[in-house]
Order: sequence, then structure tokens, then C-alpha cells
Amino acid sequence: MHRREVLLAGLSWPLCSLLGGEARAWAPAGGVVPFDAQTVPALAKALAAKPYQAQSKQLPASLDRIGYDQYRAIRFNPAQALWRGDDLRFQAQFFHRGFFFRDRVDMHQVVDGKATPVVYRPTQFTFDGTPAPKENDLGFAGFRLHSPLNRPDYFDEVAVFLGASYFRAVAKGLAYGLSARGLALGSGSPNEEFPVFRAFWLERPARNADRVVVHALMDSPSVAGAFRFEIAPGVETVFDVASVLYPRVALDHAGIAPLTSMFQFDSNDRVGIDDYRTAVHDSDGLGLVNGRGEQVWRPLQNPSVIQESAFEDTNPRGFGLMQRKRAFADYADSEAHYEKRPSLWIEPKGEWGEGAVRLVELPTNDEFHDNIVAFWRPKQALAAGGEYRFDYRMHWTTEHSWKPELATVARTRIGGIGIAGGGTGGRDERGRLVVIDFAGGRLDALGDGAKVRADVTASKGKVSNVIAHPNPGAGGWRLTFELQPGSERSIELRAVLGDDRGPLTETWLYRWTL
Repeated sequence: MHRREVLLAGLSWPLCSLLGGEARAWAPAGGVVPFDAQTVPALAKALAAKPYQAQSKQLPASLDRIGYDQYRAIRFNPAQALWRGDDLRFQAQFFHRGFFFRDRVDMHQVVDGKATPVVYRPTQFTFDGTPAPKENDLGFAGFRLHSPLNRPDYFDEVAVFLGASYFRAVAKGLAYGLSARGLALGSGSPNEEFPVFRAFWLERPARNADRVVVHALMDSPSVAGAFRFEIAPGVETVFDVASVLYPRVALDHAGIAPLTSMFQFDSNDRVGIDDYRTAVHDSDGLGLVNGRGEQVWRPLQNPSVIQESAFEDTNPRGFGLMQRKRAFADYADSEAHYEKRPSLWIEPKGEWGEGAVRLVELPTNDEFHDNIVAFWRPKQALAAGGEYRFDYRMHWTTEHSWKPELATVARTRIGGIGIAGGGTGGRDERGRLVVIDFAGGRLDALGDGAKVRADVTASKGKVSNVIAHPNPGAGGWRLTFELQPGSERSIELRAVLGDDRGPLTETWLYRWTL
């Protein structure tokens, strides 16, 4: 089990109370009901019109207090997977309720415009020492999708939906890393709210179909919502997401298309680190292409206090938490293999209007807790009683092609330098040397004699000794400069290389903090 399956749990509700006691009226035990594209949005809208009701987390005694190891030992029997033996390219397996995952999630299959429930039975699972429950109507905690991904004769796990509104996916050759969510509410605040997917509908794919469609009903005290995911696994696994939100209250802290990841340390941020590994993170930077077409790279940090950044924009073209370093030597971890963690790029569809891509970085002392969140926040609050649609494409991938003419940041290194202090002959160890390696685009074709302009600015402090030169040791170009922060405790830095034709690189942004 991946650590996120253990650490992430959400709010809950009584599914039996949906629509005033008609919780599963659309799919009673053994029943068949019509289903189309408007079914789940209609359920979400009706749900939002009623007061929120929290779901009981009560479980049978045999499951009520099991721990991590006991929960991990409860496994779904692959022989009972949905669509097993049907000669399809997809199968679905289900998670049992227990441990952190106490909320009931109802599952349904959709065939030819009709929905039927996927009924829970204890015999679908092996319990390995934990007494099997006697109840036959417990529901599930979530599900995972399998499909031939890395070779044609084996069904790999390609996506999982488990815990609150969290889900993850992989692409060919990759392993699980960062997560996505249906919606974030108040990320970084002590009163963060976690909406939950309370029911799913899985459309049976056609024979030889290379994609599968999943519908989800979301709920929380503040908002209900409907999601449609069209999932296509491959070298780049793509989710086409259609979402509609129905707030119960005004939402001025909503996070659209939220991403959650982990960053402990790298060469730009190793203060206090005593570790044999070169770096430890699921993502190393936030990438942006804003509405003006500017491509931006913001390396991630593990701050000493909660740190929030907002990149204001209108109609963003894309953003994502990316894992750019892809060599084993970049991490030197033969167990975690961080070089195989996916990047996740969000591509909005249509116009999202004014707002900001927001980045929340929380302190962490280990690699087991997610401490990075990124999302889009609309400038205007989502009004209570309204209907709001956000459609986007998710790219789970090793890399994403943005503007190929621009060089990208391959690595950021920051270290201390000695600076003469106050005419006393002393040393101020707070001086920092910043080293940025760029690679790709037009920059790689330029020689030593090329006229490359380095534009480096700082909101405070002093920048000096700015030098840009080819980097024959690693390829590409290297930009170095010195930062003397003086008495400042936080400084916003910006750097870009260009020539007479315009930018040669993406824009590097960084927040230096004491």
C-alpha cells in the first residue's frame, strides 16, 4: 500500500440519507435504473439543495479498530474483478472499508444507458487473520483500475480512487507519486475541508476500447459536485475531466484541479539535511504557462513555516507539479525510485477567467507526508446556490511539451558564500550563490561567442556577479549570481536568459527565505 492510501482520509456522509432518504433510489439492491450524462449532476444539485448530513463511520466490530498492517492484509480477490474474463482492456477491483477509510462508497456499473449496483460481499476479499464481517451491505472504500500498460499480457494498476476525493494514476514505466483531488477547500489553513467522493459509476467499455469513463458524486458541508473522468492509460496517461460544482455556501477559498505532492529536499534546499541521498521528492517544481504565454518554473521548497504563493492570471494555459529529474543518480534511492514518479500537468479547457494558480508549501521532517499543494483559485467567490463548471485535461507523464523553443530549468543549486562584513573583516555566511542550469530550445544551439542577455532581479537585497555561459560538463547553459540579502528575511527572485530575438529560456522564479 502506498503511503497516501494510509495518510489521506476525508469527511463523510450518510449515503442512505441522500435526497431525503432515497439514498440509493437510483440503484437499489438488484435494481436497474436509467443513466445518462445528466444523472450525476442532477443528483449533486439535489444534494446541495439539502442541509449536509455527516455519515456514520461505524463498522462491524471485527473492523472497527484494525491497524495499518491488518488493513493492508485485506485484499480483493482479482478473480472477482469487474469485467474479468470479458475480453476487455480494463478491469476494476475494490477496496474494503476499515482503518482510515471508514466512509461508505457505493459503486455502480453502467451498461447501455442503465446503472446497476456493484454489490459488496465479504467473499470478494481475503482477510488474512482479521475475522470477515458477516454483513453483506457494507459498501466499499474505493476502487482501482487495471489495464495492460507495460506489456500486453498483464493488467497493471493504472489508477486508484481512495480516500476523500483523492485519486492517482501512472503512465507507462512510472510508479505512483503525487495525487490529485476533486476539490480543495482552505488548503494550508487549520480548518481545511475535505470533500469526499461518495459514489461512483463505471461505464463498461466497448471491446478493444483504449479508455474508460468514470462518474463520481462529491459532497462536503460546503459543496456538492459531479465529475466525469475519461481515462486513457498509455505512455502519457490522460484524464479528460468535466466537473460541475454546486456550493451550499459562498466559497472564496476553493481550489480547482488541486494537486498534492511531497518535497523534502534537493540541491536548492538542503538546510539541516543529513541524508546520503541526493534529493527526496515526488515533485521538484511548479510549472506554469500563463494566459500571456509566458512559461514559468518555480522550484519547490521545504519551508520552516507554511508558505503560500499566488501567481495571478487570466485564462491560464496550464500548470502542474512536475518531476523533471529522471536519472537514478538524481536521488540514489534504490527502494523509493523517485525518478519514476509522474509529473501531472493540468490543461484547462475553455476560459477560466481571472484568478491565480496558488502554491502552498508546508514544512515536513520526513518523506511520508505530503506537504505541497497547487491549484487554481477563481478571483470571484463561488456563490451559494450557483452552478460552476470547470473542464480540464490531466497529463500524467514523464515530461510535458510546452514551448519547445525555450530552454527549461534542469536544476537549481543554492549554497552559502562568504561576504565581507561591515568593514570589520568578518564573514556574513548569509550570502548565497545561486546556480541555475538551463537546457534545450534555441539556447543549446548557441556557441561561446553568442550574445546572451541575463535578466536577474530581486525584490529586496542585492544581486551581483551575474554570469551566463555554456556548460560543457552537463550541456546547456549555466546562470550564476550572488545574492546579498542583508537584513531581509524573504526575497522574491526572477531570472531569464534572452537574446535579440526574445526569451531563450522559461522564467525562473524563487522565494529565498532565511
